[in-house]
Amino acid sequence: MSFFQQKPAVSSSSTIATDADMANDIVINNPAEDSISDVAFSTQNEFVFSASSWDGKVKIWNINNGNPQAVAQYSHSAPVLSTRWSGDGTKVASGGCDNIVKLFDLTTNQEQQVGTHDSAIKNLRFVNCGPTNSQCLVTGSWDKTIKYWDLRQQQPIATLAMPDRVYAMDSSNQLLVVGTAERHIAVINLTNPGQIYKTIQSPLKMQTRTIACYPSGDGYAIGSIEGRIAIRYLDEEIQKKSGFSFKCHRKTNPNRSIGASSQTDVFSVNSISFHPIYGTFVSAGSDGTFHFWDKNKKHRLKGYPAQNGSISAVNFNGKGSLLAYSLGYDWSKGHSFNTQNYANIIRIHAPTDAEVKEKAR
Repeated sequence: MSFFQQKPAVSSSSTIATDADMANDIVINNPAEDSISDVAFSTQNEFVFSASSWDGKVKIWNINNGNPQAVAQYSHSAPVLSTRWSGDGTKVASGGCDNIVKLFDLTTNQEQQVGTHDSAIKNLRFVNCGPTNSQCLVTGSWDKTIKYWDLRQQQPIATLAMPDRVYAMDSSNQLLVVGTAERHIAVINLTNPGQIYKTIQSPLKMQTRTIACYPSGDGYAIGSIEGRIAIRYLDEEIQKKSGFSFKCHRKTNPNRSIGASSQTDVFSVNSISFHPIYGTFVSAGSDGTFHFWDKNKKHRLKGYPAQNGSISAVNFNGKGSLLAYSLGYDWSKGHSFNTQNYANIIRIHAPTDAEVKEKAR
């Protein structure tokens, strides 16, 4: 289905999946006491991943041989909103509503506080930056700053003011992109991390929910709460030629209509992740579905049926052979829908090339 057709899902075996296509997914029931906020695979082990949760904990899981085992756990004093792995795969970083950046060393099972913000930490990423291309940790906060941390010291290497509260952030190669409140997008070249290279207004009309950078580092995708994704390129000429936005994570509701026309329910795009090998991407939303997309051909590769709950986060492992996605309440329908029976699950899907590889013309 073309991005531009904007039609309901067609009954084609090549683009529409069924529950049978998910029968072999690894399922982790009740992985936390509250919704999962983020999932991230180890940079060195394709079967190990971390999951942060609103219950204030970060758990590390090993799913080798299809038998999920929690191998480590540590805590914050408030909900944890983001987790990522160091380049050597020995450490897990996390941040959240206690305003603290923590680092957990898997070789010693020791945790330490490595930094703070003046408000909640929404996102963090390990990046290589500066003239020496050294690894550091960058954190984005609701205090309207990002900070770069050398993990050997308590004070940040640098603090960079953002246009507003940080809502989304991602990096690839020398590219760091930060999405803030009021739909600002800050683009940073990590060879010069101390200043913003360019600030734009999001082409999407509603609040930014997620950002994901292309593996090639030459562009990024933006997802909004209004069921839209924008495909952006750094090069202005390429952007004019190949940049676009499209509708997704929407569902026709026959129970709501104006005259003879059914109305469409619109859902938030909660998470986007790019395949590290093929450069295609997956999106997931409040409608409980995830879809694989080919941005170059402007085509949906495969869409999966709605699960029993919103999908809060998705992420590929380093080889693109596994996709983790978490089901849990995302507060998109307010307090009254947060019932004890709401699903809280992590599932691991092994995508085939037919699902994620760019199709030949």
